[in-house]
Amino acid sequence: MRYSEGQGAAARALAVAALAAGALAGCGDDGASGTGSVAFSTWGEGYIEQEIPAADLADGWSIQYQKFLFVLRNVTVADREGDVGARMQGSILFDHTKAGAKPVVTFDDLEARPWERVSYEIGPVDADTALEGATEEDRALMLEAGASVHVEATARNGDVEKRLDWTFSLATRYADCKGERAGKETDGVLVTNGGTDTVELTIHGDHFFYDDLQSATAARRFAPIAAADADDDGAVTLEELAAVRLVAIEEGTYGTGSAGNVDDLGAFVAALSRTIGHFRGEGECVSVDP
Repeated sequence: MRYSEGQGAAARALAVAALAAGALAGCGDDGASGTGSVAFSTWGEGYIEQEIPAADLADGWSIQYQKFLFVLRNVTVADREGDVGARMQGSILFDHTKAGAKPVVTFDDLEARPWERVSYEIGPVDADTALEGATEEDRALMLEAGASVHVEATARNGDVEKRLDWTFSLATRYADCKGERAGKETDGVLVTNGGTDTVELTIHGDHFFYDDLQSATAARRFAPIAAADADDDGAVTLEELAAVRLVAIEEGTYGTGSAGNVDDLGAFVAALSRTIGHFRGEGECVSVDP
């Protein structure tokens, strides 16, 4: 269709107006204006709440946790340049053997836009640490040890049982977290106008039994840990694990990748304790020192 000069100008004006209206509608759709919220929770999945079944280990053992204590702190939402939009105050001690997702922190009135750099820490307890699923006795235990993570578990293979009572004091920052959101891998969080992005900080209890620190194909094993029970009293201590050289283990790879100073099973399990934090289920973060 051909337009006169006047008609053409009017048509162009209408087209510009339509494009502007579409752009404004698009801004509203992707949350690029106004404010919204991010609500963080944490969950330990069935492996911690119920058990790691024998079918999921390479050597026939099953593992059931009686306690899975850890301290969350410093949940932080920042943009790609590192400018912080919100940061959690204080810390919380959780016991993930208690069923269900547990609230961590909710940030309100964040600018509606992508916040690509999200991080959190697992670190030692302090006297002011709040409790969620954990008890005052749990906090006292953690305080005495200066602990960030404490687990108690029973492993079984037929009639054989081994008990674990392990405490770790290392602090770990899980940085640059990314995970699947609405079917798409997303860096950090997306705050929409008037909406709430719900984020699960997922804790993976099976990581203590991996046979490689970095390989995506690591297997879960318990037999080398069971064999470390030198006095055969049914309790496998971290000290007993430290006496086992990785090069002496015949089952599994027990690869350390780029990790340095990890040459015994005690140091290996301590390194694994720093890999338990994930993001939105299977999403990954970069594990670094705080």
